[in-house]
Amino acid sequence: MKRGRTLAAIMRARKVPTDLALPVMLLAAVSARAQDATMDMGTMQGGSPPPDARDPHAYSGGQDFGPLRLELADTRGLASLRVENLEVLRTDGDTAVAYDLEGWYGRTYDRAVLKAEGDIDGGDIAEARTELLWGRALAPFWDTQLGVRYDSGEGPNREWLAFGVEGLAPYWFEIEATAYLGESGRSALRFDASYDLLLTQKLILQPRIEVNVYGKRDAERGLGSGLSDVSAALRIRYEIRRELAPYFGIEWVRTYGETEDFARAAGEDPNDTRLVAGLRFWF
Repeated sequence: MKRGRTLAAIMRARKVPTDLALPVMLLAAVSARAQDATMDMGTMQGGSPPPDARDPHAYSGGQDFGPLRLELADTRGLASLRVENLEVLRTDGDTAVAYDLEGWYGRTYDRAVLKAEGDIDGGDIAEARTELLWGRALAPFWDTQLGVRYDSGEGPNREWLAFGVEGLAPYWFEIEATAYLGESGRSALRFDASYDLLLTQKLILQPRIEVNVYGKRDAERGLGSGLSDVSAALRIRYEIRRELAPYFGIEWVRTYGETEDFARAAGEDPNDTRLVAGLRFWF
């Protein structure tokens, strides 16, 4: 009331027109109430919280909300198995079975990886390579891998230490590059690259190349030093589902150097062409 009488006296002294008196007095009253509210809120913001105040960054009342608790992909272990190739090979009247698979278990940044590739001819393993690796994320789309490799099949078995990288290169090329160290000073290098070319959303053409290099000759397994072999393949698959795709294609295998000499001595063709048909699946 005192503020209202003072405002009215000021308006009479300044000869404010009567028709403007009421709006001016209402505006002044609203401004005064806003100032009072601001002062009251200001007194509420300062000071220390009470001793029993809840941590605003904690779960409410110590509860974790049971099944609704937030879980990110890196908080739990996941697993996957991809059979890249499970196929029948046909060459010069001979039929064999080949497989190429990769499985892993772990989290986003660390995982155990199993790789296996081989040929089965006449019910016996002609050649097989099995690797057990530990993968660690190096960068987006790239993993480093460290572990062991075991070669079996014809000839004596061989064990290797393995170190390599695997990932997705620019323009969607899938790359594997691995170096190996074995007994008696043996060394090897393997490079694998593939690309998926979408002809339609379900029909996909995949070119693939694999190169193997050895640092020391191994006559017992028919391997020479230097560039050993190169294989190139074209496979076209139809994805019934993303997880299931039959395919057919053609593969060329060429051996070089001493490895070619060992192949000729064993009565094998150093330049082989194969027709392939098989199934690709993953889960």
